[in-house]
Amino acid sequence: MAEPAPPTFPTLVQRFFMDHLREQRAVSSQTIAAYRDTLRLLLTYVAAALRRTPGAITLPDLDAPMLLAFLDHLEKERGNSVRSRNARLAAIRTFLKFASHHDLSALATIERALAIPLKRFDRPMVGFLSRLEIGAIIEAPDQTSWAGQRDRAFFSMMYNTGARVSEMTGIRCRDVVLEGQPAVHLSGKGRKERSVPLWRATAALIKSWRRRIGDPTGDAILFPNRSGGRMSRSNVTQRLDLAVAIAGLKNPGLLERPITPHTVRHTTAMHLLQSGVDITVIALWLGHEDTATTHMYVEADIAMKEQALMKLQPSTAAPGRFRASDTLLSFLQSL
Repeated sequence: MAEPAPPTFPTLVQRFFMDHLREQRAVSSQTIAAYRDTLRLLLTYVAAALRRTPGAITLPDLDAPMLLAFLDHLEKERGNSVRSRNARLAAIRTFLKFASHHDLSALATIERALAIPLKRFDRPMVGFLSRLEIGAIIEAPDQTSWAGQRDRAFFSMMYNTGARVSEMTGIRCRDVVLEGQPAVHLSGKGRKERSVPLWRATAALIKSWRRRIGDPTGDAILFPNRSGGRMSRSNVTQRLDLAVAIAGLKNPGLLERPITPHTVRHTTAMHLLQSGVDITVIALWLGHEDTATTHMYVEADIAMKEQALMKLQPSTAAPGRFRASDTLLSFLQSL
């Protein structure tokens, strides 16, 4: 009995999104949109290069040279950063791994394509605030006004939890526990949930804020906008900018560098690290799936200590340097 023919490329794409991503992996709509945009860009590029319609493309067309040309196109013609280029490649890899289970005839092509490495790039040093600076930002909003009291409680919880903006704006009253050991339940990236303990100062601000808005319960948004709905990302950024501008009147250093909501998240991680909290605990605190993501804070901390150490060296002392003997140099050159 003859083996069934492998599915067509359009069928594979459809199964990838409908069966693999939606049903089997149950990924979020944002993740599906990211994969969709990547494949749309790829198929448009390949179709133009081969002078075919996207529906006429086959798996063997997505070979390593074609993918490398597409990645080069993203950087040079579309102006994508290396980080964006790598994200596109990761999405293509996921699709090709899925396709390899359904079309064995293209396995050799897929294996060569999967061997394309992610591109290395220099990561900027993590920017974060001192305890004095983050304290000044939290205290900047006017506590006598509705928006000011909300912002104080919002920024305090953001610093306490290291939460992302999307996590903060999605907090509902039922997610916060203020009795016993105060904590907040966060719905994180990739639908992952975690609970983070609240400091006493944060819990006090939340209690005061809830009384201000009538102690709502259940599904009510904890930090609503003026209309009672969720704050937008731009709204959070705008309120943070305002707090930084006010805090900057007494702390001019705050006005000399960009401060975003993600800066507050970095600040939480660095302060936990400097307080001696284990890196695995910080990863759980921030909702990182892999501790390798959290390791960048360790690298930043080490870099800062190295800079501080260099400042302690006498100005007249020349840095020492290892000098190998001629015999050793000859040995190394012979390897």
